[in-house]
Amino acid sequence: MIRMTTLVVMTCIMISLAPCRIFAGQKDENRFASARAALIKEIEAYVAQTSDYIGAGRLDPAVMQAMATVKRHRFVPKRFIRRAYDNNPLPIGYGQTISQPYIVALMSNLLAAKPGDKILEVGTGSGYQAAVLAQMQVTVYSIEIIRPLAESAKKRLQKLGYDKMRLKTGDGYFGWKEHAPFDGIIVTAAAGHIPPPLLSQLKKGGRMVIPVGGRFSVQQLVVVTKDKNADLSTRQILPVRFVPLTRKK
Repeated sequence: MIRMTTLVVMTCIMISLAPCRIFAGQKDENRFASARAALIKEIEAYVAQTSDYIGAGRLDPAVMQAMATVKRHRFVPKRFIRRAYDNNPLPIGYGQTISQPYIVALMSNLLAAKPGDKILEVGTGSGYQAAVLAQMQVTVYSIEIIRPLAESAKKRLQKLGYDKMRLKTGDGYFGWKEHAPFDGIIVTAAAGHIPPPLLSQLKKGGRMVIPVGGRFSVQQLVVVTKDKNADLSTRQILPVRFVPLTRKK
């Protein structure tokens, strides 16, 4: 079993100690495909080992298919391309990271999105999580506050054929009111509290997945559910460690 103290570290900061899958050449798509398949098996093992916390022994096949399809090596900086399929987060610049694949899969699963749903993502980053969601046949609206990351993610996603999602540069704390309500909201950075504007933009019957906690305190991955009467309930899933939600000053 994976102890939870180990899991917290693995979600964000175990970069240098993890085994590195080496490739003969960066353009060798067969080797990347093989590494991606190995990563899927690793995620499945993590899910089984944390099933008591996440409430499931396996993830939705649609989530796993998306994880197996999206080419993570297209979303990491070139200097880390040989580590693209390690089950670890990686730096993408500006103090931000591309999340651990297990966490991306888990958050996508907790969202419980259906094809055709309208999903708001707060924190585009490199665009990887948005691509996974798009692969699940949902409509993605994504906000990134760091302009260079927003611009590079837009170019990357368009180049890879993910050209139907809506992207903008802005403070995700306030959501995207003109396109609300959303069937689901996913936040990829830790907030000190659940932002009220996001709660108001969540559709009745919808879910929000968000890490909550401070930079130097234990963070919890939280699922917020809004029922048909607009009543809210929350459920803590497991401890994580994310970069903090960046706010506009």
